[in-house]
Amino acid sequence: MFSLSFIQVQTPSLSDIQLSNLVKSKKHSCTLSRNSLGFSPNNVAFSTHCHSHSHSTSPKNVDVNENEFYSDAPINQSTDSKTLGNWLQACSSAEETRKVHSIIVKCTKNPVIYVYNNLISAYIKSEDLVAACKVFDNMLDRNVVSWTAMLNGYLRFGFDDEAQRLFSEFVENGFQGNSKTYVCALNLCSRTFNYELGKQLHACIIKGRLSNLILDSAILYFYAQCSDLEDTFRVFDRMVKWDVISWTSMITVCSQHRQGREAFFMLSRMLADGLEPNEFTVCSILNACGEEKELKFGRQFHGVIVKKAFHMDVFIGTSLVDMYAKCGEIEDSRALFDEMKRKNTVTWTSIIAGYARNGLGEEAIRLFRMMKRLKIFPNNLTVVSILRACGLLRALSTGKEVHAQILKNFAPSNIYIGSALVWLYCKCGEYYAASKVLQYMPDRDVVSWTTMISGCAHLGHEYEALEYLKKMLGEGVEPNPFTYSSALKACAKLEDINQGKSIHSSINKTLALPNVYVGSALINMYSKCGHLSEAVQVFDSMPDRNLVSWKAMIVAYAKKGLCGEALKLMYRMQEEGIEVDDYILSTILTSCGNFEWDMESSSEHCLQT
Repeated sequence: MFSLSFIQVQTPSLSDIQLSNLVKSKKHSCTLSRNSLGFSPNNVAFSTHCHSHSHSTSPKNVDVNENEFYSDAPINQSTDSKTLGNWLQACSSAEETRKVHSIIVKCTKNPVIYVYNNLISAYIKSEDLVAACKVFDNMLDRNVVSWTAMLNGYLRFGFDDEAQRLFSEFVENGFQGNSKTYVCALNLCSRTFNYELGKQLHACIIKGRLSNLILDSAILYFYAQCSDLEDTFRVFDRMVKWDVISWTSMITVCSQHRQGREAFFMLSRMLADGLEPNEFTVCSILNACGEEKELKFGRQFHGVIVKKAFHMDVFIGTSLVDMYAKCGEIEDSRALFDEMKRKNTVTWTSIIAGYARNGLGEEAIRLFRMMKRLKIFPNNLTVVSILRACGLLRALSTGKEVHAQILKNFAPSNIYIGSALVWLYCKCGEYYAASKVLQYMPDRDVVSWTTMISGCAHLGHEYEALEYLKKMLGEGVEPNPFTYSSALKACAKLEDINQGKSIHSSINKTLALPNVYVGSALINMYSKCGHLSEAVQVFDSMPDRNLVSWKAMIVAYAKKGLCGEALKLMYRMQEEGIEVDDYILSTILTSCGNFEWDMESSSEHCLQT
């Protein structure tokens, strides 16, 4: 299976890097113990292979009589350092590595750096990071390969803080990085979202005129992870050559940032280049199909997966479950889910989220309880999805049960879970509980505040909704169109024209005004406050209108007794291809039942029924 970690990997200066972007530290030393390493080959999520392996004769395949080496005379350095290095590169277990290590200790005096570097890499390859640390710490002399090998080890096992401290010391000591060092450092920036440091590293690479496929892919991946789509595409377009990893990186970033059409275009270019997609490409395309609701293409791609005999592992299976669920085909999604022999947390989350998204909250809750019985630990998205299901069903008791589990097992700072809890309590009419959750959230974003403002407006706490808007602005959080729409709804209910005009003034300074929902909310607010002329101005200035916009304006005319204007607008609405609904008809009939319409002067405006 292809790896997306791009970490296999001459020499610009690192002196331009600002150390403020690195972790300040004292001299690095290994503080890891075997008990602190909770890793195994099965849970290494991000492999960073920065070194290559020479397939020379392995110690286990050579009749090595250690006594041959246990003599008073040391091994000849110029002859045997390469042999020792080849043995170390061929070691496939920690036991074999320790065997060669013992030969080095007993039979050589002051081995060359090359041997120690291979020893570090061998220990890392055999999952013994502690031993690699000890070798590195005991080295009297180190070169760039030594530092890069150790940086690779920390990254391979997820010790990002240690990797950052090590790289900080590497820079402070004036070492010059090679292309492999830059690959490791860029992947560290990708994982820690250190955008500023990554940009400086890219500048050093350009200054040193370094370029190869693996390094370019690492730069590409860095910008993708930091959500800088413009630079991601710029790096991609400047690459001389692309491989399946480069294409997959672009398809993945497009898919993750809801650029599904662009992801499909990239796939077509990749196929035109004669490259076959791998499992990661497949998962990203299926995700794009789900986001774009491209069910037809998704089914066709499913057929290609079966025809090409892709290994139906848990990742592809989960992507298919998620794709069908997002496209509203929950029965197909469930059938695939039931057929999967192996499921992980993401698989369960995909089907639970699918049921919740499709309004089938009861089944979502049932699956969540089954997941708990099987002792599969939920992730943040599982919790958000089950809270959504509870909210849809107004299942307050189940929601409180999930809330108790959140307090016990999840970080209180998770902004998505916090926002979902606010939404749940608002949906269940529990204003004070929602307010308390928001109050104790250490971080609040626009979604958290908007959920609370919308909930207040819906529950009849209009004054509180406007107060929350003030607090939100006081914290420097920029409202979005949904925030403004909810706040304007509160103003309309209160008939508070002054507050409404103040919000309208704020909207004019942002990009929210062209939003059709904001425009409709403004029309509703002005008409409810008796300022019909302002409502008309907003309506006429809207570049796009939907059913809600037309309805708000027509109903405003009708309730003010301006039946002629209401009917004219209703005919205009139908001429523009928007269907007149029962609410508009009943409002006009109720408000304008006695209105005498001049049928001859308006024969071209006949209402179609």
